[in-house]
Amino acid sequence: MTGTTTPVSTTRPRFDRRTRRRIVIASLVGTTVEFYDFYAYASAAVAVFPYLFFPANEDHTVALLASFATFGLAFLGRPLGSVVFGHFGDRIGRKATLVASLLTMGIATFLIGVLPTYAMAGVLAPALLALMRFCQGLGLGGEWSGAALLATETAEKGKRAWAAMWPQLGAPFGFLAANGLFLILVSTLGHTNGDTTGAFMTWGWRIPFLLSAVMVVIGLYVRFKLEETPVFTSAVQSGKKVNAPVAEVFRTSFRPLVLGTFIMVSCYTLFYLVTTWVLSYGIGPREKGLGLGINYTDFLKIQLISIFAFILGILLSGRLADSRGRRRTLSIVSLMMIGFGLVFPLFLSPDTATTGSTLAFLTIGMFIMGLIFGPMSAVLPELFPTNVRYTGSGIAYNLASILGAAIAPFVATALVAAFGVASVGFYLAAVSVISLIAIRCMHETRYVDMTEI
Repeated sequence: MTGTTTPVSTTRPRFDRRTRRRIVIASLVGTTVEFYDFYAYASAAVAVFPYLFFPANEDHTVALLASFATFGLAFLGRPLGSVVFGHFGDRIGRKATLVASLLTMGIATFLIGVLPTYAMAGVLAPALLALMRFCQGLGLGGEWSGAALLATETAEKGKRAWAAMWPQLGAPFGFLAANGLFLILVSTLGHTNGDTTGAFMTWGWRIPFLLSAVMVVIGLYVRFKLEETPVFTSAVQSGKKVNAPVAEVFRTSFRPLVLGTFIMVSCYTLFYLVTTWVLSYGIGPREKGLGLGINYTDFLKIQLISIFAFILGILLSGRLADSRGRRRTLSIVSLMMIGFGLVFPLFLSPDTATTGSTLAFLTIGMFIMGLIFGPMSAVLPELFPTNVRYTGSGIAYNLASILGAAIAPFVATALVAAFGVASVGFYLAAVSVISLIAIRCMHETRYVDMTEI
């Protein structure tokens, strides 16, 4: 399965429209909740945590880098989550594992909302924050691959990328929910950049984390109604489960593991540049050349507008990946990413940038992000056989998160301070070249048989 293109089996399990709709809703709701939790932290990592969880006498850039360091801890937890949840997902089933991953993420997010600040607990506060962030990563590490498998293993013939696109929409929907709530709170409570004493910084920032409990309950309700995927059930009945999926992945599927990781790495880099890093840069001090000086509320507004371009890109790429193929679609989008990286200064130069140019940057970046992100939930599972698919696709996805996402805001912030904003674009272009090479090395996967072991 890792090196050939096999026609889709004629014995593929069939589902009625109602069953497929339930599967789509379950995969979408779950990933929306998970990404909401994740993005709530990303927003707070820029606007809240540098002030409340790190020493007040620190230089703001140092505090921001420390906050981004805790942000990156989740990406260390994600591969571990993919190993742990992948093991059980390939051993006992997709449904139970998806429930467990959602609970892990939800509990960690809720607890962030009740943590003491540095002023209350000293160094214990950032330590607990780091621990909860790691647990968030642990849960998300098991979430994505399970949701992707839920969609791909039950998809109609010839529409697998379109079916797998739905859990991908959880990313923009979760982002809209998290950032939308932050926007409402900062607007209602009158928060401004750098304010550390107002209502938002005193208690308002906790609300998005506490509300995640409600969303988790909804997600659990939907997932408890699911049945196991027939592809996995067939693998169990045939006696072809493996006792140690992780070892089996490295023994039999090492090449697709490496390819999947590097195919995904530019996707992660782009996303965390056009969300987390650009938020800190956008509201940063213009006079020091470290930002654009845009009001925090105004930046959240234009960022929310750009999310609709993200949604459009995902929808379009789902269709293109089915009609034109995964390899061709991803190759073209990678070239677009390289070009986009080379023109960062046109939009973000401190000397010439405006709110309008920043909106254009976000919109273009989010649209390209949607194009590259949409097919990934089909491509990565298609690289692996059923008995290690949960583990293999999860490890590839989450290793890419370390290489692409965990360090992106940190690296970009350091690059701006040392060389200016153009260097961040060159960084994205270089990573995109690596992904393009990996994409050209993969075989076309749209015709592989998902029931093949």
